[in-house]
This record gives sequence, C-alpha cells and structure tokens, in this order.
Amino acid sequence: MIWKKDGSGFYFTSTKRNGGDRDIYYMNPLKPEETQPVLELKGGGWGISDISDDNKKLLITEYVSANDSYLYIYDLATKKLESLTDRKEKGVVQLNASFGKDSDEIYYVTDRDNEFSRLAVLNVKTKKTSYLTTSIPWNVEGYDLSKDKSRLSFITNESGINKLYMLNTDTRKFSPVGNIPVGLIGGGKFSGDGKSLYFSQSAANSGSDIYKMDVASQNIERWTESEQGEMQPADMAIPKLIEWKSFDGMKITGFYYPASSKFTGKRPVLISIHGGPEGQSMASSLGQANYFPNEMGIAMIAPNVRGSSGFGKTYIAADNGYLRMNSVKDIGALLDWIAKQPELDKERIMITGGSYGGFMTLATAYEYADRIRCSMDVVGISDFNTFLKNTEEYRRDLRRVEYGDERIPKMAEFFTKIAPLNNIDKINKPMFIVQGTNDPRVPVSEAIQMRDKLKAQGKTVWYLEAKNEGHGFRKKENVDFQRLAMIRFMQEYLLK
Repeated sequence: MIWKKDGSGFYFTSTKRNGGDRDIYYMNPLKPEETQPVLELKGGGWGISDISDDNKKLLITEYVSANDSYLYIYDLATKKLESLTDRKEKGVVQLNASFGKDSDEIYYVTDRDNEFSRLAVLNVKTKKTSYLTTSIPWNVEGYDLSKDKSRLSFITNESGINKLYMLNTDTRKFSPVGNIPVGLIGGGKFSGDGKSLYFSQSAANSGSDIYKMDVASQNIERWTESEQGEMQPADMAIPKLIEWKSFDGMKITGFYYPASSKFTGKRPVLISIHGGPEGQSMASSLGQANYFPNEMGIAMIAPNVRGSSGFGKTYIAADNGYLRMNSVKDIGALLDWIAKQPELDKERIMITGGSYGGFMTLATAYEYADRIRCSMDVVGISDFNTFLKNTEEYRRDLRRVEYGDERIPKMAEFFTKIAPLNNIDKINKPMFIVQGTNDPRVPVSEAIQMRDKLKAQGKTVWYLEAKNEGHGFRKKENVDFQRLAMIRFMQEYLLK
C-alpha cells in the first residue's frame, strides 16, 4: 500500500478479482465504496514500492521467487506500464524501488552481477545502473530516503547481525553508524526535516525498542524500554555464531543458545528450523523460549541450512527443486557437530520448525530417526503434491518456482518419494503436530493426513489443532496453550 503525497488516498494490491491475480486499486478512505481498479495484472506476486512526488507515477515490483523479481513504472495518466528491468533476465532480485531526488533516478536493491544484494541507482533515461555498496560483501536488506532525498540510511544483514549505514546521495559515500549494540535493526525512517532517524533495535537480552538518532552528530537516544515480564537480562541466552561443514563441503552456519550454567552434565538439544525456506535465523532474543535454556537446561540451535536468505544467491537457490533433500542433509551434518560438543547430549535431540521448517522437521524425523529423540511439527508440509494442490491459488506459482511444479510427472514422482507422509514407516520417535484450522498457506489437510497415518501405524503422535487460528497461533490463549503443551511433550520425551 502507498499513500498519495497529500494523504488524500492510497493505492493497494488485492486478489479480490479472481483470487489468484494481484491487481492494483485506489481508495479514498473517506469514500471506500468508490474504490477503483487501476491496473489488472497476471500473477500473485505484485506490489507497489513508491509513488512519484507529483502523484503521477507508481513504481511496481513483480515478485516471482526468492531469486527472481522485476521492476516497472506505471503512468497513472496514460495507463502505460513500462518495464524498468529485463523480464527475460533470470536469477536476479530487484526490489524496494524508490524515486530519487532526480525524477529520472530510481534507487533499488538488486543482486544483479553479484552474489549479494547491493543498493543501486537506475537512470531511467540512460538505462544505466550504478552500484553503491559493492564494497560490502553482505545483503542490503532495506533503506530509507530523507524527504529531500539528500540522505539515505540502509541496513545490512551480516551473517545474521544487522548494521546501519548512512549515505550522502550527492557524493554517494557512506559510513557505518558505530555506536549501536550488536543485534537486529528494524527499518529506519527519517523525520520530516531529515535531521533525525528513527529505528527499532533488539538484542539477545532485550526486546525491540525505538531509538532516535541525530543525523548530524549520530548521537542515539533510546525512546522505549520494552517490558520483559519477569525475565532478567542475565537469565536470557546469548547466541553464539557456529558453523559446520555439510556432506558436500558447503559451510552451514547457525546460532547456538547454550543452556544456563546452573545446569551440569551433557545438555539436551532443541534444533529449531526456520520457515520460508528463504527465511533466516538471526541473532535475536529467544523471548519466551528462554524458558528452555534457563529453566529446563535445554540448549537451542537455530540453523541456517542451504536455501536460507542472507548468504548470497547461490546459497538461497541451493535447495530448489530436486535439490530439496540436501537441506535436510545439512541437519544431518549438524547432528554430527552436536556429537562432537562435550557439553551436548547427542542422545537427547529434538527437532522443531514451522511451515517449511515443519517439512524439515518431518523429513528429519524419517531421515535421521535413529539420531533424534522426538519432533514437533508446526503447520508443516507433509506432501508437496497435496500442499501445492490445496494452498491458496495466489501462492501456487510462487511456491512452484521454489519447490518445483507438481504438474510435471517427474517432479510429482520426486515429491512422492520425499514426502514425509510416504515415509512414516521410518518414523519411530514421538511426534507432536500443531495446526490452525483456517491456515490458507499450509492447509489443515497436511496435518490431518500426517496425524491419521501415524496413528494408523501405531506411532506415538500428539495433535493440537486450533479452530480459530491460521498459519501459526496468534491469540494469546492459544499461544500459551501451545507453549505449555510443548513443555509437557519435552518433559515426557526429551528430558527423560
């Protein structure tokens, strides 16, 4: 959604025309009944990035996959949609477009001709692109332009830790902001006069708080103090960046949260796998999950298996299609790493994950059944064939680029082979399945068919379904119930 500069209305995208294609509409919030269609598009990955200062043009992004996205400019008067990037060019990310000080200049983030996403400027007239952050070998994740377009702040993701930089748009020189604690930084926003930058920041032992930075002096003032309940900073686990080599020599990294030092002996391990699959585990606070290392003595590891974002475009594509199970082998290599750590108990390992992380959990449960103690699958995919058939229409083509097209017989056969649903005979450890009835992304049928087949074969399976939830639990009473049920499951099958 993007507001007109005078605030009189906004442009937004919606699939309401047919449920699959994401079109552009305009609404005056004072007259919502007069909402107007602006542009019909084909596909579910369209979004609006920016509007020109004269309210005459929109910058539009077409997201095809984590490896392919394209930029367009739409003239609202002539109704002409013009490509800014080459739609025939594959394997290139082009996102977050904004109009610069010169109306012919467009800032955006791209990994064209580079392993990582760089901040770039495109001259619309000459079609020439200038790359501004080549010297930083990490992804630029986001940026903000001041109102007068003279300053730009941008945030990098450097192995799961964020850093903030300031750039002068005239000289195009930039420098890091050095007095920010190590942690995660939310998107920065300039004040109207451009003299201040506001951003959120969190560390492993704190929640997310708002900060104000004076742009000229770079002095930083903390504005909020997040409520942490009864948790004390000293009791919150601090992540350590770890790395290991997988079966093919690829370096995999993750964050290791040690159990509290008050526990002695080899500690059980909870491996928590992120979703996406193009998500990323970062050096963040565990929040309520601090209960596991601090009160239960369970070490936690959040791996970034191949396919995760933040490590270059070769890495993010290394699990696509027929390479899917290589990411599962990365967990197998992590099990090898755990076995070598003197403080960790290789005999007591639990796997958990949500969404795609749920698939990873289920796949690990049958691939490494003899090396884990139990598993907890949250809104996970049990069979890519049935998942792609039943997920919301607007998501299918986007997911097919990542996972493969089930309409191709060879790919469907591969999905059948790797489906946890078809490998239940190999699962011999307790499984806990959690699902929301109204999930539009991973339909409830994925959980039900897995549960029923496990039960039919006499396996130990716990099942929790919330009838008023979607893709993951959001309501406090459900979140609390899930957490307590998870603790009980761990007490029964991981700690004993």
